[in-house]
Amino acid sequence: MTLLDDTIAAIRPPDPGARAAARERLDRMTKPRGSLGRVEDLAADLCGIAGACPPPLPEPAAVGVFAGDHGVHAQGVTPWPQEVTAQMVANFLAGGAVVNAFARQLGVEVRVVDVGVAAPLDAVAGLIQRRVVAGTADMTEGPALTRDQARRAVEVGITTARELVAAGSRCLVTGDMGIANTTAAAALICAFTGAEPAEATGRGTGIDDATLAAKTDVVRRALARNRPDPADPLGVLAAVGGCEHAALAGFVLGAASLRVPVLLAGVNAGAAALASAAFAPDAVGCCVAGHRSAEPGHRIALARLGLEPLLDLGMRLGEGTGALLALPVVLAAARALHDVTTFDAAGVVDKTGSRA
Repeated sequence: MTLLDDTIAAIRPPDPGARAAARERLDRMTKPRGSLGRVEDLAADLCGIAGACPPPLPEPAAVGVFAGDHGVHAQGVTPWPQEVTAQMVANFLAGGAVVNAFARQLGVEVRVVDVGVAAPLDAVAGLIQRRVVAGTADMTEGPALTRDQARRAVEVGITTARELVAAGSRCLVTGDMGIANTTAAAALICAFTGAEPAEATGRGTGIDDATLAAKTDVVRRALARNRPDPADPLGVLAAVGGCEHAALAGFVLGAASLRVPVLLAGVNAGAAALASAAFAPDAVGCCVAGHRSAEPGHRIALARLGLEPLLDLGMRLGEGTGALLALPVVLAAARALHDVTTFDAAGVVDKTGSRA
């Protein structure tokens, strides 16, 4: 048994009893029934994940930012040079990126993991070096990764999730960095959902119409060249994925196996979550969609996963930023179950005229 096999075997669906207990308590709390809207759904989801009502407070939280480069960059899918991936990793480690600012505001730890950056990186404090390969191969010419490389990248994510939870994290947040990774994300979404490349391919870092057309054709050619089978998630990740997508899939699987909620960011996390669901359908039960990315493929991924995002702010930065903005909603949902008293305990008469 591999680490991946062991992790999949440990994943169970959300606890229906804990969800029912949450619904019952929410109905008895000092507020009109259902008045918190989707926050009540989220509170029940957190109980189902943990198997307890009230659930553990989802704090402290930690962001896992998985970084990798992509051989498909050579196809001109973005005007940004590939060197930016390594430069942004350095920026994360220096605390100067948007994800750092948002995390600092919330008191959240940022962990940066090199899974497949092409350029050599110095061993500096805060960098987790688990490089599987120095950038993927060009997926228009063949598989981006070997199956073994894809499995190792998934297991990087599992290991990172386990380590963060063992260190005390009670909520994991997905983050990513990799120039050209939205091209791979679009290909993954098409492979797992059957969507057409024109539907799933977006502007990423803000490309013009001509580059978008070329990018869409790259996704189409990569799928035609590799013909990934959605029933074989490891094969799909190897064919058209990136190291960060594979690691994010493992991050979700690791969280699910430990019954810890994982807050999904944008299109790269959505693509990775589709892979996680293909490995273990019950893994989706631990996922909370933090926001809806402006990338069209993200809507397709969320619809297939059956997840409704908490926020929709038109963001498409990546790094985990959109998910971090949703974290206070997740914290509040759990806190309400801990702190809000019931009608009977408070001596408040409910609308039926009783205190129970």
